[in-house]
Amino acid sequence: MRTPQQASTRVVFNTGILYGKMLLTMGITLYSTRLVLNALGASDYGIFNLIAGVIAMLSFLNAAMTVSTQRYLSFHQGTGDFAMQKKIFTNSWVLHIGIGVVVVALLFAMMPFLFGGFLNIPADRISTAKVLYAFMSVSVFFTIISVPFTASLNAHENMLWIAVVNIIESIIKLAIALSLAWFLQPNRLVAYGAFMAGMTIISFTLYSMFCLRKYSECSVKHIRIDKPLIKELTGFAGWNLFGALCGVGRTQGIAVVLNIFFGTVVNAAYGIANQISAQVQTLSYTMLRALNPQIMKSEGMNDRKRMLRLAMIASKFGFFLVAIVAIPIIFEMPAILKLWLKNVPEYTVMFCSFTFVAVMIMQLTIGLMPAAQSTGKIKGYQTIVGGILLLNLPIAFILLKIGLPVISVVISLVTIEFIATIVRLFYLRHLAGLSIRDFFKKVFLRETIPVLAMVATCWLITNMFYFNYRFLLTGFISVLVFLCAIYFTGLCQDEKLLVNELIGKVLKKRK
Repeated sequence: MRTPQQASTRVVFNTGILYGKMLLTMGITLYSTRLVLNALGASDYGIFNLIAGVIAMLSFLNAAMTVSTQRYLSFHQGTGDFAMQKKIFTNSWVLHIGIGVVVVALLFAMMPFLFGGFLNIPADRISTAKVLYAFMSVSVFFTIISVPFTASLNAHENMLWIAVVNIIESIIKLAIALSLAWFLQPNRLVAYGAFMAGMTIISFTLYSMFCLRKYSECSVKHIRIDKPLIKELTGFAGWNLFGALCGVGRTQGIAVVLNIFFGTVVNAAYGIANQISAQVQTLSYTMLRALNPQIMKSEGMNDRKRMLRLAMIASKFGFFLVAIVAIPIIFEMPAILKLWLKNVPEYTVMFCSFTFVAVMIMQLTIGLMPAAQSTGKIKGYQTIVGGILLLNLPIAFILLKIGLPVISVVISLVTIEFIATIVRLFYLRHLAGLSIRDFFKKVFLRETIPVLAMVATCWLITNMFYFNYRFLLTGFISVLVFLCAIYFTGLCQDEKLLVNELIGKVLKKRK
């Protein structure tokens, strides 16, 4: 078991690995997308995204099961119970094979409905789309049965191998995009689907072979099915799935409500806001992915104090990572959107600004979610917090029905997110003994001065200077001010010592 200092260093290392991977794969993916679009054409590329989108809805199940397996593996790594870790892995493996078979069977059972008129696909491409759908179903199966292995890598905090596989996937995608030019146009879509399915098989092989060789608890021999354990894993994953669906239902439900009252133009603005906010949230989720195993292991070690402290650190740094990007963008939103989109749909600036504020509010307590998961008692948490988030739908409908303007919807979004934040605090006090006073002192109050300093800087620049690409100056200066304010006023003593130690190591290596 690592010492707290080693664990902290490992978290920072993993965070750096994940961010480096994210930047590299993002660049490769954006370029590959352009190549694929040019090779397939707009129509076939639209067919691919339509079918991939239908199947992508199952990713919520996949994500929920990953968190479930990782939680149990991390928890029992903390307890040091190797036999239980092995039992969890083998039963998770059986469970995911079963889920994969059921999901693929359901996908094939849905084919007559989907291709019988539900999906708007040109008649001459129906047969091609069906073949593509079959390849995508294969991809889903191998993605699902990869979960126990990726969960094991997360539990062991081996983000390096995950990053390596993700980079290999991106390189394969680029190779696939380049190779499409060798095929005749009618066959390119089928070839693309086949290659993408092959990529998921390669990824599964890389994950599974590494884990089977590296980690002794990862074994598929002598499997003994433990029905109570499978039931527990499924129940935990089910409540995680419920929470994820509440978040998605909130986002997509508002889109439906807006469409009912205002049509597609407002939907376009809302969609752009969600697209941008999702990218910004990735900064926080990447850090959280590196910190989650430590939060769960601490609970397994019966070190509730350390678990809650890590949850506070995750909340604080999750907020900082989002705010450092979101605040300058809010001040320079019109210029940035015009440069990116050229023709900016009405309401886009307003939706983006309020959505960013809602995201920053959510980040204030983002570390409390894995803290709740680490206890294993998430039914009440997901029911209450998820239910609060879903209130956005009826409230948005009522506000628009009584004739209030569209801005009322995003104001209610921000308000409900703030209520959910307060509820998370009080629920974690009840569930795990979180000290709300400590949370305010070590998280909220420490965030106040850096945020005020950054807001003041952005306000002064945007009111004093008027020139093209001013957002570059706003971003550069405000980020410097924000980082300085974080170091001198935003960090607690233990956090500052860790930062100083890491800076010292970096400077020492350069000499």
